[in-house]
Amino acid sequence: MSTAWIIDACRTPRGIGKAGKGALAGLHPQHLGASVLKALAERNDLDTAAVDDVIFGTSLQSGTQGGDLARMAALTAGWSTKASGVTLDRYCGSGITAATLGASVVASGFEDVIVSGGCEMMSTYGANRHAPGIGLLDMGNEELRAMHFQPHQGVAADAIASMDGISREALDQLGYESQQRAAVAIAEGRFDRSLIPVHSLAGELLLDHEEFPRPSTTLERLAGLEPAFGSFMDFPLDESGITMRSAINAKYPDIDIQPVHHAGTSSGVVDGAAAILYASDKALERYGWTPRARVVATANVGDDPTLMLNAPGPAIRKVLDRAGLSLSDIDVFEINEAFAVVVEKVIRDLDLDRAKVNPNGGAIALGHPIGATGSILIGTCLDELERTGGRYGIITQCAAGGMAPAILIERV
Repeated sequence: MSTAWIIDACRTPRGIGKAGKGALAGLHPQHLGASVLKALAERNDLDTAAVDDVIFGTSLQSGTQGGDLARMAALTAGWSTKASGVTLDRYCGSGITAATLGASVVASGFEDVIVSGGCEMMSTYGANRHAPGIGLLDMGNEELRAMHFQPHQGVAADAIASMDGISREALDQLGYESQQRAAVAIAEGRFDRSLIPVHSLAGELLLDHEEFPRPSTTLERLAGLEPAFGSFMDFPLDESGITMRSAINAKYPDIDIQPVHHAGTSSGVVDGAAAILYASDKALERYGWTPRARVVATANVGDDPTLMLNAPGPAIRKVLDRAGLSLSDIDVFEINEAFAVVVEKVIRDLDLDRAKVNPNGGAIALGHPIGATGSILIGTCLDELERTGGRYGIITQCAAGGMAPAILIERV
């Protein structure tokens, strides 16, 4: 066995993910993915012919995001044709899964240099989407729908908040704090080490800063926003008249689902990409790299597909158990803010210190480019450990279908 050493991590700024509005929206996804690969190679004097594989997470693999984005991005970046690539999908968990697979093949001794990461162009998501229904994951599979009804994720978030008695006020507070923490992090340059500028094919600077945050957000403004998912909740799904609410209540009859999430307590729709460079013990010696961190343990957890978003807490417990550590050992928790209730529930269930959870804000303020987010969060966690002198960090995120990957890193 070797050690999976993290040599470096970089990411693009997150651009508003709306066609014609965001600074990155006009890019081809392969170009956006190539941006982080180019930067990673330049920052580390990387001979790309030495890269054994590029592993990318991309959730929607159709349209311009189809065709093995990892390989195409590497070729677009001008990398050696010897650096192969593979693209995977675990919905929102794709970026962490790409990172854990990269760490695993290095730690196993099978490979020596791996680049993991992810890319998602949410500005083209609607144009590339081919799935039927309103956010339904079963793709029209009636047998699966009967066994495990999987609603729109926002409806699941509202159902969890209603089941656990988490108020809209508590969720609004978390959304507000995400904006405030992100504003401080940006003002203090906490993201600067990982952030790389994105240029057009002609060399024009497109974006060198976070485009999505709303630092002027107030609790009063959040309180005035209309819930976002009420119409999805009661929309008839077929001629039988079944709705997402009635399907959830068929499994959980005691939940009185109240719509509580809105744009200010849901993850932002953005474009973005990220990459992480891993090296084995042998590669460290060969290339003279100085590692920034090592991967201690990884874990994957499955949970109820109907409520869908509850696996991050169990994933944290599982990865801690594998590492032989306790919650008190962890200095930073990066838990993706897919919806405010995801993070709020984990904090309450595990009795976490709120100061350790998403200390620089999260996806509510900064945005969630689905397949890239997990890899972005790993770099963010590492930067924060280095800034504060912390030792251990855990990164996890909920994934549609009722899953959560997790990775535990140790700063070197």
